Amino acid sequence: MSPHDYDFLCKLLKDQSGLALAGDKQYLVESRLLPLARKAGIASLGELVAKLKAGGDRLAVEVVHAMTTNESFFFRDKIPFDHFRDTIMPALLQARAAERRIRIWCAAASTGQEPYSLAICLKEMKEKIADWRIEIIGTDLSTAVLEKAKEGLYTQFEVQRGLPIQLLVKYFAQLGEMWKIAADIRAMVQYRPLNLLSDFSYLGSFDLVFCRNVLIYFDQDTKVDVLSRLARVTAPRGYLVLGAAETVVGLSDAFKPVPDRRGLYAPAAPASSPGLAARLAAMAPRAATLVGAK
Repeated sequence: MSPHDYDFLCKLLKDQSGLALAGDKQYLVESRLLPLARKAGIASLGELVAKLKAGGDRLAVEVVHAMTTNESFFFRDKIPFDHFRDTIMPALLQARAAERRIRIWCAAASTGQEPYSLAICLKEMKEKIADWRIEIIGTDLSTAVLEKAKEGLYTQFEVQRGLPIQLLVKYFAQLGEMWKIAADIRAMVQYRPLNLLSDFSYLGSFDLVFCRNVLIYFDQDTKVDVLSRLARVTAPRGYLVLGAAETVVGLSDAFKPVPDRRGLYAPAAPASSPGLAARLAAMAPRAATLVGAK
């Protein structure tokens, strides 16, 4: 692959997915795109680039999907799910007691393990949320991984990664060498294709946003832009969860770290007088209902 071809692919990926490749990632591009080229009957990456330049829109989508990392597993990193059970849900159940509604967005749902892990957590606390309306929306750039997520069918290797055996037995059915997640868990999650570079305000307001291990692939300007727009869809007294290697520090003043809770952030209070701040706090439950309504 020539330097010009590599530069073209880097720009294509940056423009269409936000993925920012460093100058030493040519080996990664070749390892992921050569199988795609062969599958499409294309002899070389140079020919692949030529077809992209000629207007191969469908091919461009396949290139982006091939280069996008879709690594995921159940209860990945454990700590965010401990925060969900021990910190986030107790706080939201108190803050949203009036409307009894909570909206959750998994902004990089991949093949569904993260939103289904949250759904399982909610099932495990069903007595506390029996009469609550809780929505989980999972989005991803790749429609292919979303189709797998909707199916909820996983290999033995996939269910062994992070999923406790008691939860596997409780919420999955074995189908030959595969495991299918229970229908009532699947029904708790809605999946939609979405590119984080595009406008996502139409999704409405969320009480909790999981956007883990996504920002690490973006350059500084894209991180700032995405965090700014995430702040606009995170409801008052809501939460944002980032990956362990990600932070809002130096990128956004709209969120503040939650003390002693790694990777967990809350909307920063707007600068205002004490009297106004108190009035805004009193209005927060009602405001959350209004902005969360469709």
